Amino acid sequence: MLKFNKLFLVFLSLGSMLVFTASCNKAGKNVSRATGWAYNDPRNGGFEVTHAKEQITGPGLVFIEGGTFTMGATEETPFYEWDNRPHQETVNSFYMDETEVTNLDYLEYIFWLKRVYGQDYPSVVQKALPDTTVWLNKMTYNEPLVENYFRHPAYHNYPVVGVSWLQANAYASWRTDRVNEQLLINAGYLNYNPDQKDDNSFNTEAYLSGQYQGAVKEGKKNLNSKGTGVRKARYDDGILLPRYRLPTEAEWEYAALGLIGNTVKNRVVERKTYPWNGQGLRSDKKKHYGQFLANFKISKGNYMGVAGDRNDGASIPAPVFSYWPNNFGLYNMAGNVSEWVLDRYSPTAFQEVADFDPYYGGDSFKTLKRDADGKVAEKDSLGRIPLVPLNKSKLAAMENTAAPPDNFNMSATKRKGFAEYGVTSLINSKSRVIKGGSWKDPPYYLSPGVRRYMDEDKSSATVGFRCAMSRVGNPGATKRRRK
Repeated sequence: MLKFNKLFLVFLSLGSMLVFTASCNKAGKNVSRATGWAYNDPRNGGFEVTHAKEQITGPGLVFIEGGTFTMGATEETPFYEWDNRPHQETVNSFYMDETEVTNLDYLEYIFWLKRVYGQDYPSVVQKALPDTTVWLNKMTYNEPLVENYFRHPAYHNYPVVGVSWLQANAYASWRTDRVNEQLLINAGYLNYNPDQKDDNSFNTEAYLSGQYQGAVKEGKKNLNSKGTGVRKARYDDGILLPRYRLPTEAEWEYAALGLIGNTVKNRVVERKTYPWNGQGLRSDKKKHYGQFLANFKISKGNYMGVAGDRNDGASIPAPVFSYWPNNFGLYNMAGNVSEWVLDRYSPTAFQEVADFDPYYGGDSFKTLKRDADGKVAEKDSLGRIPLVPLNKSKLAAMENTAAPPDNFNMSATKRKGFAEYGVTSLINSKSRVIKGGSWKDPPYYLSPGVRRYMDEDKSSATVGFRCAMSRVGNPGATKRRRK
């Protein structure tokens, strides 16, 4: 009997230890490792902590796991240019649109602008409209495309063209707000508000600063008010997504190459010329043997082949899901339309950019306008918080800073990385990089390393765009953590 009681006490003690350990482990997620104070407890002030969760994939995006690659030319240029010398770079993980932004996507944008700003600020709508006259050519009968390409439903799933770099960035900002508004509706912080108008329209920064007075619901219990009251969502709740934006040149090129199928034991064993393997432009798969892998200009005067056997199958841009995706699942990273990226153009950017997430942007970074006390400025008449350039003293301390302003006198003051504007080239602070070939380009431009440029306020029938988004937190599915 005595032996039984001892055994019982031992088991009881072990059980108590297990319960205690389990309770400690459970509580550990809600207790500060630094101070021992509890998180999310209104009794001690209510410091709220949302436990780490993976970033969701925004609408239209594909996850691109980052890594190291050789950025730059994969074949000799026929134009004796040397603005993309091969150099090794590391790109952090990010997200990229599966396809180019379509006419239908952009029509949704125009519809929203008309509904919200059209009555009082019609110029906002006019400023956003694509330039459909990019199709005009006095030696070509493209008038039907001027009238139909953007608006006729037969072209809904074709890439939007005639959009400038500035317009593409404005679209990305609008898309950010629409996606975040829907996420807040799904999470119960907002109701649908079809009556948004002018300054009472949803903007992510205005909402976070407490300036959006639309269809706001009660929200979440505010632990920082002694257990009473509610609050709006905050960015650290993990509900909202980072900004949609244009991809950087390095991100675009890395995503286009899709090298995840070309590695062995952490080494790239086959460098690609195009977004697919091999040097050819036609499929070598039995089922699709001989079919072109992209939409491009086959030869002079030949855009699509002969009737009944149309080769690449498209005379102008093709629907965005045409052809085959690359190893990342991205469509038309070669051909169809060339695409805007975020970077300014410099022929020597490869000598100046960092080797981690390279980006040639100069002084383009802007932040929310604030007063002397650090309070966010009042929203403007369109419901947006004004943006201002980063503090100039900070810019001066940054390496590889700004491109020269327009009409900058290069002969008087030499700036690293730029030719003399108006003397030896057309490069200026408005010059933005364009990547990828188009329906009107020969095969050379299908190589992801090729780079061209155009002024940010110009547009073309051969240039479209797709959006990207930064990855927050864990850079990929492969987790390398110590247990």
